[in-house]
Amino acid sequence: MDPKQHWTAFATLVGKEIHRFTRIWLQTLLPPVITTVLYFIIFGNLIGRNIPPIHGYTYMEYIVPGLVMMSVINNAYTNVVFSFFSSKFQRFIEEMLVSPMPSITILLGYLFGGVIRGLLVGAIVLGISLFFSPLRVEHPILMLVIALLTSALFSLGGFINAMFAKTFDDVSIVPTFILGPLTYLGGVFYSIHLLSPTWQTISLFNPILYIVNAFRYSCLGVADIGIEWALSILVGCTVILFIVAYRLLERGYGIRH
Repeated sequence: MDPKQHWTAFATLVGKEIHRFTRIWLQTLLPPVITTVLYFIIFGNLIGRNIPPIHGYTYMEYIVPGLVMMSVINNAYTNVVFSFFSSKFQRFIEEMLVSPMPSITILLGYLFGGVIRGLLVGAIVLGISLFFSPLRVEHPILMLVIALLTSALFSLGGFINAMFAKTFDDVSIVPTFILGPLTYLGGVFYSIHLLSPTWQTISLFNPILYIVNAFRYSCLGVADIGIEWALSILVGCTVILFIVAYRLLERGYGIRH
């Protein structure tokens, strides 16, 4: 395939992904928005009134970056894992495999689809937060970079999950038993300085803690983790998962057997 054909195939695949999740927006875009509004009302307005400021910010201001990241993570992951597994389940992935479309184009197409959905929902949540708390962004470029890397990282995670999954139950295992607990224990609703020394140490093994704190730093200028260390982990994990996803797709793991 020449570069023009590569671009056409890539744009077609990304367009298909965007059309898929926008066509069923009542299932893909609206639920995370409603859930986030409930978080703002319950944790921010009701419970947050009784919580003292954290790092000089009200509880509502403090949790906004974490809620935005939680939305980005869940939607980027969910978009790719269900979309790619559906292509396996319905067997139209075979049409792409027998076409001249290279593996890298297929991977990037699904990756960008997940990134776009993750960023779109994150932007919506960020906009909704304006109704509950004043928006403050200390480092806008850093905020965009972290959001892009995070959505890419979890899109790749969803792709790998879909490669290994054999049933729809397998698709749900990681979000339910791994991704969900790690997100809630990743500092979305609290500072790890509120934990005991033992739990602070345990929390340092949670990669989502670094992502949430990096994004919080870009918004508020405060974090529980060194920003350089957080960015290094985020970039490193993204590169590793990209290589793993590409190798699995090249081998046809789970789709050529």
